[in-house]
Amino acid sequence: MRRTALAALCLAAAATAGLTTGCQPGQDSADSKPKGPFAGLSGGQIAERALKATTDATSVRLKGRVTDDESKGVIDLDMAINHAGECAGTMSMGGEGKADLIKTGSTVYMKYDEAFLRAQSKGESKEDTQAAVDMLAGKWTKMAVKGQDAKDIASFCDLDSVLGDLSDGGTAGTTRGRTTRVDGTPAITLHEKDGKERYTAYVATEGKPYLLRVDSVSGGKQPEHLSFVDYGKPVPARKPAGEIIDLDAL
Repeated sequence: MRRTALAALCLAAAATAGLTTGCQPGQDSADSKPKGPFAGLSGGQIAERALKATTDATSVRLKGRVTDDESKGVIDLDMAINHAGECAGTMSMGGEGKADLIKTGSTVYMKYDEAFLRAQSKGESKEDTQAAVDMLAGKWTKMAVKGQDAKDIASFCDLDSVLGDLSDGGTAGTTRGRTTRVDGTPAITLHEKDGKERYTAYVATEGKPYLLRVDSVSGGKQPEHLSFVDYGKPVPARKPAGEIIDLDAL
């Protein structure tokens, strides 16, 4: 299932790349002394505060859709992760099926539905595809974090790895936008343009200045978005009940 592991890793890279480019310190092209939330702060200064609050969070749930550069397909994600390297959630590629993912301790657990397995087996013989479906569909599997597939997934499940590059970028022009609400939470928008790529970030204006959502549009690509929710909530990463297929033993 190497494409599955790499898909998760590509998703994390795509999401954090968008955040890094779109939310860097810069000069605000609007009123130099704005009023309201974050009064007196430029877009870049707000971005700095948002990135610090986000990377300092103990856990966060990521929900969104991005493009996988390797397959050119769309990946949908709903995953809770924390600094302990745990994660729990689901992912789908191109809307073709779903895979459940849990990583706790030194073990990665995954469960694929039939549609996901068939989509990921394109190019294989009908016999091999059916064998994979018969063996794996709807069943939990496990891998120790030692092979490359499991290591790729484990890296994605670590909040330090996923958000680690956010504070490493240079400066760029980030401007303040209007105030709005994101799922009921008061927020301020930040805007960035980089060539054909345009980014909009939404930062909470009440409580900690967490990133709430990042949207990006690039040329002819489909719009991408990533929401940040459930900050600080425990990640439900527990070993699945029932029979588990040990992929390392196959």
